Amino acid sequence: MNGTIHEAVADGGVVVADRAALRAPSRTLSYESAVWIARAGRFGAIWLPIWAVCAVQLPTQLTAVVASLVLTGVWKAALRRAYRDASTTVWTIGAWVPGAVGAATGALLALPLLVWVPAFRLSLTTLLELTVEVFIASSLWETAVANSLAARRRVLLVGVGGGGSDLLEDVSLAPRVPFDVVGIVEDERETELVAGVPVLGGIDGIPAVVEELHPQIVVLAGGDREQALEGLVSVGHLGFSVVDLPEFYEYAFGRLPLRNLTAPWFLSILHLYRRRYSRLAKRTFDVIVACLGLLVVAPVLPVVAALVRRSGPVVFRQVRLGEAGKPFTIYKFRTMRVDAEANGAVWASEHDPRITPVGRFLRKTRLDELPQLWNVLKGEMSIVGPRPERPEFVAELEAEVPFWGRRHLVKPGVTGWAQVRRGYTADAAGTGDKLSYDLWYLRHRSLVVDLAICVKTFSTLVTASGAR
Repeated sequence: MNGTIHEAVADGGVVVADRAALRAPSRTLSYESAVWIARAGRFGAIWLPIWAVCAVQLPTQLTAVVASLVLTGVWKAALRRAYRDASTTVWTIGAWVPGAVGAATGALLALPLLVWVPAFRLSLTTLLELTVEVFIASSLWETAVANSLAARRRVLLVGVGGGGSDLLEDVSLAPRVPFDVVGIVEDERETELVAGVPVLGGIDGIPAVVEELHPQIVVLAGGDREQALEGLVSVGHLGFSVVDLPEFYEYAFGRLPLRNLTAPWFLSILHLYRRRYSRLAKRTFDVIVACLGLLVVAPVLPVVAALVRRSGPVVFRQVRLGEAGKPFTIYKFRTMRVDAEANGAVWASEHDPRITPVGRFLRKTRLDELPQLWNVLKGEMSIVGPRPERPEFVAELEAEVPFWGRRHLVKPGVTGWAQVRRGYTADAAGTGDKLSYDLWYLRHRSLVVDLAICVKTFSTLVTASGAR
């Protein structure tokens, strides 16, 4: 399906014993009610604070009503765009950063109205207060919706041989992900249950299964794809989404299943369906954040340098691979003994004896990475992107990790989606896990996603988790 979510549905005929427990007419009704409540709440969370201000500060009741509705429309459109630009679901990236971006964008769009329409005139202080109130109310509501029935999706899985069994395991291990796999259709079935999920018949029976179970999502993970699609199209009036396995992983988990990617699929994701995030916008973000970061940490740098200097050189230089695989020199505060790699390059391990006492503190707090802001200003790195790898490990990684070299299509980052989701790794297998997140970032990178990763990185810094 080349990276898009296609709307489709099904019809057919297979009778499977004891489906009564899977049928959900009452659940469907309650789900629909929950969705309507969620939609109404999205409007109310914006409108209520705006109406409260307009009713007090504008001259007439009619003007207050009109102004509150117009401003609500502006803010709602801005928030909707921000959440769409986040490229994923609230349970993956959170509601607060998209909410902040949407509220700020709405304020900028509302400002001309307040200036040019005398009847709508509110002070800049009031506009700022409204922006904060809309941000808090919208973010809290979206977070609540993400944990409610309105966010849950009934999933029908087609096939288990092409990664479907892995999906069942991943869903069971992620209780916060709001998906219920209600059944499997599989031609080559040997059991009635797979990981506790009932097998409901063959692919030729998809239409009957869909009509009976009313799934919101059908995931194509194996079997006869053309036959499955023909059956689904025949009941398109039922209104559900059909996705391939990689798209479902993107949507649900914020990563990609490496074993189920193909080169054509990968290239179509990177180019034809890539979101707009120009090099100029990315570079502007990098320079602004790097400059602000240097200003904030400037008082700390001399102290860190003095501590590191007690055991040898302050700055550690190392060759890493950048955009297009081009080597560059990365800068870090030294955290290991001077002779740490006297016998050659090795992965850093947990409780690595080569790390100095000061270095262990720097790694836990990520202060050792601060000199990389200079790499950012030089244009060799971005604030957000895949972490740059050492050329000494390239042969091993390319041999063991599919598509590993594709991460060089963008500049490496000081932090990244893989860092905040997976943490540190010390072998090729762990690097493969991180690559599944890096590839998600390659497709979904945007200003909102970059901001969300920066916020999550700050949280990681505060908790000092995942360091070695």
